[in-house]
Amino acid sequence: MLRSLTFALSAFCSMAFAADMTENTLDAGKVSAQSKPITLLGQGVKLGDKAPDFKVVDGSFTPITLADYQGKAVLISVVPSLDTGVCSIQTKHFNEKVASQFPNIAMLTISADLPFAQKRFCKAENIDKITALSDSVWRDFGQNYGLIIKDMGLLTRAVFVLDASHKIVYKQLVADLSTEPKYDPVISALNAL
Repeated sequence: MLRSLTFALSAFCSMAFAADMTENTLDAGKVSAQSKPITLLGQGVKLGDKAPDFKVVDGSFTPITLADYQGKAVLISVVPSLDTGVCSIQTKHFNEKVASQFPNIAMLTISADLPFAQKRFCKAENIDKITALSDSVWRDFGQNYGLIIKDMGLLTRAVFVLDASHKIVYKQLVADLSTEPKYDPVISALNAL
């Protein structure tokens, strides 16, 4: 019951924030769910761009920004909701198989889940090498990266790699929302840093 209420509250708040956002024309037509195109809201970013700053919260509702990782390369794994199968697999994969290979790179998972839901998930699944952050408060990350799914309030599945100066050196929007990202190109991008 609490899980359903949490999801409903998050979705309601998301739709309220998304009402005034513009469509992400840069990534139009690149993502679908069940063979239906998804409209993304926000600005959209390109390879080579300076990554936009963002404000999200951690499990204690403490504001976190990209500037908090000044001088560090960053991997950002974006998932719609940690409480779903594919998102769980993606998050566990980066935690168990990628983070230990790259200890000097900040590893983040960002979703629109509420912070206490993320905290519960991370504890239950032993997620301890990556940091789960919530975009549920301001929708700043989703807006600045063009990842908010219209009429759902969730973020689309994506992976970004930022170099130490926070230039976007890798971007993967997963074309089918129900599939995992391609991990090998992410590893290649991390190895190239």
